[in-house]
Amino acid sequence: MKKQYFGTDGIRGEVGQFPIVPEFMTRLGYAAGKVLTRDAKPGERCKILIGKDTRVSGYLLEAALEAGFAAAGVDVMLCGPIPTPGVAYLTKALRLSAGIVISASHNPYQDNGIKFFSANGDKLSDEFELAIELELEKPMGCVSSKELGKAFRLDDAAGRYIEFCKSTFPGDLNLRGLKLVVDCANGAAYHTAPHVFHELGAEVISIGVTPDGRNINDGCGATAPAALIAKVKEEKADLGIALDGDADRLQMVDSTGRLFNGDELLYVLIKDRLDRGENLGGAVGTLMTNLAIENAIKALGLDFVRANVGDRYVLELLKQKGWIIGGEGSGHLLCLDRHSTGDGTIAALQVLAAMSQNKKGLAQLLLDVKIFPQVLLNVRFKSAYDWKSDEVLQNQISQTEAELKGIGRVLIRASGTEPVLRIMVESQDHDLAMKAAKKIADLVPLAA
Repeated sequence: MKKQYFGTDGIRGEVGQFPIVPEFMTRLGYAAGKVLTRDAKPGERCKILIGKDTRVSGYLLEAALEAGFAAAGVDVMLCGPIPTPGVAYLTKALRLSAGIVISASHNPYQDNGIKFFSANGDKLSDEFELAIELELEKPMGCVSSKELGKAFRLDDAAGRYIEFCKSTFPGDLNLRGLKLVVDCANGAAYHTAPHVFHELGAEVISIGVTPDGRNINDGCGATAPAALIAKVKEEKADLGIALDGDADRLQMVDSTGRLFNGDELLYVLIKDRLDRGENLGGAVGTLMTNLAIENAIKALGLDFVRANVGDRYVLELLKQKGWIIGGEGSGHLLCLDRHSTGDGTIAALQVLAAMSQNKKGLAQLLLDVKIFPQVLLNVRFKSAYDWKSDEVLQNQISQTEAELKGIGRVLIRASGTEPVLRIMVESQDHDLAMKAAKKIADLVPLAA
């Protein structure tokens, strides 16, 4: 059965447009509550946690979800704004039935969405999401008054999460002497991330920490690092750390203003672990991971495999392989011996630990890696167009792959939400990559 509402990262859309409307959110809470109570042990009372980022619509969706869960007989703990990985941690630490995050991650404030975490702090399985969708097809009901769920406020959620983040940093190290600029994207980490780095000894200059409900990801954070780069240079800081709106992505900047993306940071983490004698087994990237990173990781003697784009698929493949480290260029980095999900703050701490233990800057740690230029073209095609059956296009793709064998790569994928073909070509030569991408794009029939 194909999922109707859940995408690769929960349910997401524009607020006020179905399904991001109060009525659906109440039904969603009820449906999820029914699935949880059905799977609960006899006599067990289900309790879930709801956290959110700083979007103004979070209040609306939180109230609607709370009502739905209460109608299903599920107790709700509310923790207010907190990073997505904070909800994953607290759900597991408090032995709850599930965790819910109200966030649209790196999207603008007009969007919002819902993500679910299991009792173990993992993203929900496809099977669980399908079970919720099946329940959504049934009429909504309500348990009796004596069985209604109750709501509680978890007042120390941020403090608990801050202490957890700090616990993932080596006990024999500290950040004293480091001047850091931390950009929280006016999002969920505005009152957690700066404290983590400061309490470990760093001098912290915070930006993107004045959320007003509408400025999340607006010209700041991991998806708009120009503000961080400028501030690092202005303050003559040692490093800059950029998170996105729900703080599960990470980008970093060194003192020269050079930006390091998730691919490069993944290599730094892997190389440091191997240098310290850890047995990693292998590492997981995605279809978008730069070929230079794959080559560099394999040169270290480590297996490397690619998952579909999206941190949930990286996580699934890591579990399948029994490995612990993976990530993607957008900044989702997973260290499963530190946390059950991707966490921008914890990933930054692992990078800082690697720098401290090696006594080297990021550029020095990446001297052996020369990132291949990537060209990405988004082509809007006619709605009825089947690109996989277009022989002329497929022949050109095959020809380009043959020409780039060993020195580059081609990745073609359709958007899951709009009639857009994403054409990515990477090569050691940028001009060659651009020429090859345009050749493919020119064969796609454009929308009127």
